[in-house]
Amino acid sequence: MSKQTAFHNDEAVLDIHDRPKFGSWMGLSIQHLFSMFGSTVLVPILVGLNPGIALFSSGVGTLMYLLITRHKIPAYMGSSFSFIVVMQSLMKTAGYPAIAQGTVAVGCVYLLVSLLVTLIGSDWIDKALPPIVVGPIVMVIGLSLASTAAKDATMNGNTYDLRYFAVAMLTMVLTIVFNMYLRGFMSLVPILLGIVSGYIIAVLFGIVDFKPVVQAPWFALPNFQIPFINYHPGIYWGAILSMAPIAFVTMSEHMGHIMVLNKLTKRNFFKDPGLSHTLAGDGTASIIAGFVGGPPVTSYGENIGVMAITRVHSVYVLAGAAFFAVVFSFIGKLSALIESIPSPVIGGVSFLLFGVIASSGMRILIDNQIDFNKKRNLMIASAVLVIGIGNAYLQLGSFQFSGLAVATVLGIIMNLVLPDTAVNEK
Repeated sequence: MSKQTAFHNDEAVLDIHDRPKFGSWMGLSIQHLFSMFGSTVLVPILVGLNPGIALFSSGVGTLMYLLITRHKIPAYMGSSFSFIVVMQSLMKTAGYPAIAQGTVAVGCVYLLVSLLVTLIGSDWIDKALPPIVVGPIVMVIGLSLASTAAKDATMNGNTYDLRYFAVAMLTMVLTIVFNMYLRGFMSLVPILLGIVSGYIIAVLFGIVDFKPVVQAPWFALPNFQIPFINYHPGIYWGAILSMAPIAFVTMSEHMGHIMVLNKLTKRNFFKDPGLSHTLAGDGTASIIAGFVGGPPVTSYGENIGVMAITRVHSVYVLAGAAFFAVVFSFIGKLSALIESIPSPVIGGVSFLLFGVIASSGMRILIDNQIDFNKKRNLMIASAVLVIGIGNAYLQLGSFQFSGLAVATVLGIIMNLVLPDTAVNEK
């Protein structure tokens, strides 16, 4: 048995390998399902893919990820936003066959990098990503999503809606109350309770549309779009060359999420099970998505936020969420009911979820006693935070590298090249 397997984080309510009681297992898992559902189905809706298939592929992909990472990393795989622009363009021209091949290509890039890490090792990570780089990057992961949460909480389409803001704020306040004052099992599901309460408030405010729920069938088989079976065989090099390079962008985000999980669980997943396993798991999940008709997937910050708030890090809970995602993809009314959760409810909860991630980055800096009187540390943190949060993205032709990706690369380079002490420092 490895040292990591033997270690138990007593600060967690449920550590990675702790199995919850059956009665609470369902509630904890559904809480994760609700947290990621909105984003996971939003991507295919924006692109023109089947949301049910995206839900199915996220569940199967998560289960495969947990298997490949030897059940050591509590992470959920959901639809990636990084490929939306390219996929929208491809859908208007070559259609889903091209997107499918691009998605599979993305997964293959992950597998190739995983193989490279296996050959050369991952010791370079500690040198490239010390606390002064990791802390600001983790803060960017949370804070860069702040505008998304704010938009969900205030905007009804393109119009500001005071009702949306009221629902979002009430949802947030109730979630805080649940998190601070409830005891027992109820203290473990404040996000779920917040979403349910927010949904009821949204109904009272008249912003929930029940028509799709009523019209949805109880059983709905996802319309799987399997390449080379549903479509004529062919190779779409344009799609492959457009989507595959973006994998390097999502890899930086993926590694950022692993950094947050390292901090939350008091482990080093770069060492055990190793970066090669976590990259292989992510890549395999995208390949599965490509072969059933879903978009590329990546690890989700929403679920990390849930773990940070509840201190429930059990892989059994994440596996349960994946199982329910697969089941719900076949139950039309349940999927429609969850899809009917209005954006201000998700926005209100996201204020806390994304904020907790950002706070974890701040904690990394504090725990490692980073000295900001040193100009080197001040310059690195300043550049990473503003570029990442401001989303100063890099556009090269059809390739777009997010502000987070640019900030991550810049932070690594600055850490490697800047001297420990400035020439004008004593």
